Amino acid sequence: MSKGKWPAAVIGLLSMLLILAACGNKDSAPNAQTAQAAQTVVNKGPAAPLFDLKDLDGNEVTLASLAGQKVYVKYWASWCPICLAGMDELNTLAGQSNDFKVITIVSPNFKGEQSTEDFSQWFKGLQAEETGRNITVLLDEGGKWAQKFGIRGYPTSLYIGSDGVLVKTAPGQNSNDIITSTFKAIS
Repeated sequence: MSKGKWPAAVIGLLSMLLILAACGNKDSAPNAQTAQAAQTVVNKGPAAPLFDLKDLDGNEVTLASLAGQKVYVKYWASWCPICLAGMDELNTLAGQSNDFKVITIVSPNFKGEQSTEDFSQWFKGLQAEETGRNITVLLDEGGKWAQKFGIRGYPTSLYIGSDGVLVKTAPGQNSNDIITSTFKAIS
């Protein structure tokens, strides 16, 4: 290549690269993933899977609807003695005014959990005793979301930042003090 044509070739190549880069992904249909990606990320970690689950009354609760809020999620099971031992403390936490939302998820018909109907009936007994009065329980039928979150045992705590980032996953029982102090470091 002669001296005069070399700069023109480089400029032409750079121009083509810029045009290709501008073409990018043409799928601009808005969805929850796009909305989550548009939020300013302030925490370190992967984006939390955007679950959509029903509570015990049949109301749909989605992680996308909680965008902008910090969320504490406790995965647990009715057969788990460690989970049950922490229910009173969790009920207290859920009834307090915190800068994070407290929800729990149970997976009927997955890893030994009873059916949705049987679990709902059993949990109503806990609410009557005031043990679970403040606790929101979402039903992950068959453990679809448990698998996406990588839940390996019960209980497991998930700490999700206001930006939708799954900041921390902690197996085992977490006291209210640990939960609130963990959220102090999460935006």
